[in-house]
Amino acid sequence: MFGQTDFIKYLIKTMRFKKPLDLLLKEAAQTGEGTLKRTLGPGNLIALGIGAIIGAGLFVRTAAAAADHAGPSVTLAFILAAIGCGLAGLCYAEFASMIPIAGSAYTYSYATMGEVVAWVIGWDLVLEYAVGAATVSIAWSEYLNKLIENFGVSIPYEYCHSPFQSLNGVHGIINLPALFIIVVLSLVLIRGTQESAALNGIIVIVKVAIVVLFIGIGWGFMKPINHTPYIPVNAGEMDFFKGHKSFLDYFTHDFGHFGWSGIVSAAGVVFFAFIGFDAVSTAAQEAKNPKKDMPIGILVSLAICTVLYVLFGHVLTGVANYKEFEAAGKEASVAYTIETYMHSYHWLSLLVTVAILFGFSSVILVMLLGQSRVFFSMSKDGLVPPVFSAVHPKFKTPYKSNLVFLGFVGVFAAFVPGDVVGDMTSIGTLFAFMLVCIGVMILRKSDPNTPRPFRTPWVPFVPILGASVCLLMMLGLGKDNWLRLIIWMAIGFVVYFAYSKKHSLIRKGIVNVPKDPLNPHL
Repeated sequence: MFGQTDFIKYLIKTMRFKKPLDLLLKEAAQTGEGTLKRTLGPGNLIALGIGAIIGAGLFVRTAAAAADHAGPSVTLAFILAAIGCGLAGLCYAEFASMIPIAGSAYTYSYATMGEVVAWVIGWDLVLEYAVGAATVSIAWSEYLNKLIENFGVSIPYEYCHSPFQSLNGVHGIINLPALFIIVVLSLVLIRGTQESAALNGIIVIVKVAIVVLFIGIGWGFMKPINHTPYIPVNAGEMDFFKGHKSFLDYFTHDFGHFGWSGIVSAAGVVFFAFIGFDAVSTAAQEAKNPKKDMPIGILVSLAICTVLYVLFGHVLTGVANYKEFEAAGKEASVAYTIETYMHSYHWLSLLVTVAILFGFSSVILVMLLGQSRVFFSMSKDGLVPPVFSAVHPKFKTPYKSNLVFLGFVGVFAAFVPGDVVGDMTSIGTLFAFMLVCIGVMILRKSDPNTPRPFRTPWVPFVPILGASVCLLMMLGLGKDNWLRLIIWMAIGFVVYFAYSKKHSLIRKGIVNVPKDPLNPHL
């Protein structure tokens, strides 16, 4: 029998199957046919990060986190999530500047922790990008209907919902708007990264302007009573600290429902709002000057969005009481707040809906870009079929990969309900961030002399703290999401042993890998 101990031993042995750092640096310097075109400057990268960060997380998850977990202290949850992202972002910046290759955390893990861990990360990122893009496209469909209803038009229920959904006896057939936006944005990506970045830049300007407008106007409508108490009481938490409740009982029943534990859980929920900065690193191979521009793109976009998030959460829970979001509908919380408490600002409600549509569009765009770039790198290593690394002769984009994911994401968007995935995207991304933090420490030991244009400060303190904060937020997401993550990873290992292990270029000896004298056939 191949037990748990045997698997751990196997995992340790396979850590020697690392992609040599000098090979990665040679790949980064390649130009010509079969490579991606370097067209992105620091402004494009910052806009790319903001485009992916400000979207569903800000407009939808804020109210959900406030109503179910943190109340007005959702702002503290944003700060906790931002700290975790900031620490991970410093680690990402070091990797992205020294290994400017498409693939993000997958590529970094391959260089530091070996092939099996790299595969786990690459498979895990499907949750973040492909499944996340499909989920956001379904929300895009819902908000499109909300917008056109203001003009007396609506899409029939059966053509904007999954076959697994029904309302008043009417069953959905296909979600055409969700499929439409996936098709349009996939074609934009195939046309070229520079064109995609230009479109994303326009979207970013519009939605950031509307977010700032809501903060500025809404500030004058806030009521101090809505922020009192700032951290709602968790009775179980109080009993636990007084010694009236056991550790297990507290974490089973009361953890995450307001109080300080509610802030931790809310941080895991709103973390979905921050995952976009990771997408910046997937475009490293298309940056004009990645050693300088990648850290700027990652850290500046994260800083801008954190400020906007905290102010937005503060205003939203100040204008309307967080308890109202339980009944008012979490997805329509911003429009509800404006219509109910900010009279004569109906036009702002319409603009917010437009901003949400724009926000969702840019999030989908960057997620589709990120997914194709991760599988581009995995295909170059032989872990997924060659179709994912085929580059268009004219546009210099991985067009076949874009078409494959157009089909996969499109089917999910058209025929699967949007609430199926839940918080899987957040827990998967946190797992990836945690491994990136650990990878920085490993590479500092294994390759200390490699030039690092950007160096993560205070190593190992920053990486250890970053990994710890990410793990804390993962714990806050609850056992159900852990179970889903484990099942998804189990499916990934089946794919790895059935295909990837047999086709790995490193295992085939195409890349020089030292032999294990104890097990030369591993």
